[in-house]
Amino acid sequence: MSKVLLITGASKGIGLATAKRFSNAGYTVVNLSRSPCAIDGASNLAVDLTDVSWVADFSVQILAAVGEPEQLVVVHNAAMMTKETVRDIEAQTLRNVLELNVVAASRLNTLLLPRMEHGSSIIYISSTLGTKAVANTHAYVVSKHAVIGQMRATCQDLAGSMIHTAAICPGFTETEMLSAHLGANPDVYDQITATIAHRRLAQPSEIADTIWFASQSPVINGAVIDANLGQIET
Repeated sequence: MSKVLLITGASKGIGLATAKRFSNAGYTVVNLSRSPCAIDGASNLAVDLTDVSWVADFSVQILAAVGEPEQLVVVHNAAMMTKETVRDIEAQTLRNVLELNVVAASRLNTLLLPRMEHGSSIIYISSTLGTKAVANTHAYVVSKHAVIGQMRATCQDLAGSMIHTAAICPGFTETEMLSAHLGANPDVYDQITATIAHRRLAQPSEIADTIWFASQSPVINGAVIDANLGQIET
């Protein structure tokens, strides 16, 4: 059975761990990101998903890399996190974040759905901030809430197609993006882990295992799955 994973943003973090998980399970990996995915045999297309012309420029190459598999898993993983508040956010910042975190997924779905057979899946990577909010991360919070709505709409639109979908909501995960957002202050990490039931950050491989489960389990179609080691509510 020919199986393909098409994933965005697989050069590092959760995306790289997910690409490794699927590659080890026998999937051909196609990565769309500006930086390559360091996995033997992966097809890397240097697509900038924030550039509105990417579909016109890369659709032929993307479809050629995907081929006509018996099962296609699409993982919408690429994301941008910025720092701003409702008081100072610039319109272009919000547009840029939404373009990558939300719009790119929609455009990829339109391109790839004709290649998706029964048993294929579309997995969206949202966030704990897809169902709640924190200060100073306005655009990211807005976009990750939108991702959950996008997944739920996808489930309804694909009813009867035998293609399933889910949204994974990672909590604080030890990635380069989180480190860049929080900075190197150890006190910040102590404050964060104090809110996690397991008192540690999630590992990208743990999120990858959750994505794998969702992709193989049509029974959870339309589900929002928290992957956060347990949040301590105050």
